[in-house]
Amino acid sequence: MTTKTASNEQIHLAVQERYGRIATDFQTGCCAADAGADYVEECGCGAELYDVDVSQLPADVTGLSLGCGDPIAIASLEPGQTVLDLGSGGGIDCFLAADRVGPTGHVIGVDMTPAMLEKANRNKAKLGVEHVEFRQGQIEALPVDDNSVDVIISNCVINLSPDKAAVFQEAFRVLKPGGRLAVSDMVTRGKFTAQKRADMSAWAGCITGAEDVADMAAWMRAAGFSQVSIQKKGDADVELANVEPHAGPAEIFSARITAVKPGAAS
Repeated sequence: MTTKTASNEQIHLAVQERYGRIATDFQTGCCAADAGADYVEECGCGAELYDVDVSQLPADVTGLSLGCGDPIAIASLEPGQTVLDLGSGGGIDCFLAADRVGPTGHVIGVDMTPAMLEKANRNKAKLGVEHVEFRQGQIEALPVDDNSVDVIISNCVINLSPDKAAVFQEAFRVLKPGGRLAVSDMVTRGKFTAQKRADMSAWAGCITGAEDVADMAAWMRAAGFSQVSIQKKGDADVELANVEPHAGPAEIFSARITAVKPGAAS
C-alpha cells in the first residue's frame, strides 16, 4: 500500500486551520494534544516553560503560549537590537523580547494565521508596546528585508514547516552579518514513516513534521550558518549537531538550536 505524501500547501492549510481554531476558541495545549495517543512526546508546552516571570503579561498572551521551550533564555538579547520571531502566535516571545531590547530596539513577529495576528495585535494594544509589530507571512518566504535583523527567535514552529531548508535560507538572508539564530523546537533522532508523516493532525500538533537532528544541522550549514549547535533540552552537555543520521524509528524531543551568520556584527 502506497501512502500519499501531503503537499506543502496541504500542510500549511492544516497548520493554519489548527492554530486559527486555537486562537479563535482560546484553546490551550500543543505538541500533539489532539494528535492521538500513538505519538509520544517530551516537550510539554505553556508559559511554565519560561525561566523568567511572565505574570505581568495578560492571560490572552500566556494562555496562547504554544511553544516547547524558552528561546529568550538562549537569545542573549541586548538593548537596541532588532529581533524577528518566526511563527509569533499570540506574541508572548515578542513581548518578552521587547522588554529586553527596550524602546530603542524593534521586534517583528511573523505568522501566517490571521486569527493569531489579530490576537497578537490585541495583546500589543493591551500592553501598549510600540516597538513590536506583527506581519502576516510564511516563514519560508519572510516579509523582512535582507540583512536587517540582529537575532532570530522561534518557539516550536520550524517543525511545522514542510520546507525547513527554505526556512533556514530565509533566516540567513534576513540576518545581519554576525546575527544569531536562537530557537526552541521539536527534533528527532530517526525518521517518522511516510504513513505517520501523512497524518496532518500529528504534523500540525508539532510531532511528525519534526526532522532528524543531522538533517536540521545540514540544512543550517547549507544555508551558510556557522557555529551550529543542537542540544536536547535539559542536556546541554551533549552536542547533537555533528551526529550521523539515525536509521531507527523517530525519537522526538525538544531542543535548543543556535547558529551564527558569519561576518562582523554591526
